[in-house]
Amino acid sequence: MWCVPGAVGGSEDYLVRQLLGISSNDFEITVCAPQGFTVAHPDVAERHRIIETNHDGRSRSQRVFSESTWLFERSRGSALVHHGGGTIPLRHRQPTVLTIHDLQYREFPQYVRPHKLAYLKTVMPRSARRADIIAVPTQFVKQTVVDAYAIDPNRITVVQHGIESSLGTDATSEAALRAKYLLGDRPVVILPAMTHPHKGHLFLLDVMEKYWNAQGIQLVLIGAAGLAEDAVNQRISTAGLKSCVKKLGRVSKADRDGLIKMAMALVFPSEYEGFGAPIIEAMALGTPVISSDLACLPEVVGDAGLVLPLLVEAWADAVEQVQLSRGHYLELATRRLENFTAEASGRALADAYRMALR
Repeated sequence: MWCVPGAVGGSEDYLVRQLLGISSNDFEITVCAPQGFTVAHPDVAERHRIIETNHDGRSRSQRVFSESTWLFERSRGSALVHHGGGTIPLRHRQPTVLTIHDLQYREFPQYVRPHKLAYLKTVMPRSARRADIIAVPTQFVKQTVVDAYAIDPNRITVVQHGIESSLGTDATSEAALRAKYLLGDRPVVILPAMTHPHKGHLFLLDVMEKYWNAQGIQLVLIGAAGLAEDAVNQRISTAGLKSCVKKLGRVSKADRDGLIKMAMALVFPSEYEGFGAPIIEAMALGTPVISSDLACLPEVVGDAGLVLPLLVEAWADAVEQVQLSRGHYLELATRRLENFTAEASGRALADAYRMALR
């Protein structure tokens, strides 16, 4: 019910790919979701029963109330209930599986709106203690949950992200994208992320201004507006950047896949991630990855991409480095992707359910 289509970023992809990967032979699943979920994800509706609420989920107070009332009644008789948004309502049924995507609010409280921060500080620790099993996307998140809430690590299991085998099959062609978005003929690097402060847009603009513009590189930014939107827009408008940075906002899935596919590299200078799904999406689309060395990103990238500290000088020749070793990185990425299929994610989720039912 937390999963408002198009509004919750990578956590929506995480949930959907798990639901597409889990076998209906293992469990009979009913998805309780906000209005619009079925239209946004018809592929999930083909596999599982979906019941939508009478609201779109955008009001937190309305959603929280519905979780303790409407959802409580709808889940009567269920073998278990999986809360996928990091919190468990006051009235809930057991056994319970809880997904915690990350604990960013603890690491960077300055990046969270005050009312949301107060809510998370109160509700997330309580939810973690109530859950029978906690599912997390990486070992990094598992350790942060253990450290933050003193949870028994045996109650926490990693359910990795997964990529559907059809990713990129409908990708828009490079020629069409260059014409549509007026990209010219400059080679492209891409950052697909909301303009939240921790995503690293301003850092990347520093790299562009100091090094990459002179190398003939064009930076393409895609994703919805976040808390750093105004600062990013203001910076792009300066003389040194406005000719080499294209900020496209939200684009269609076909255009997004096509833009990643055509890029020389996907760049991901994030300060904090619970997983970082664009990294494995780029690997699946045949695009080298350059990421920061913070949080879970080294764990996710492994040796299949270039991992660098967030120092502008360290990124100076990063695009050239991945181009020189492109074949090597893509070969390693192909092997790494065997761990990140939708089916593997679904199996890990099914194992979490079995743990809760013991």
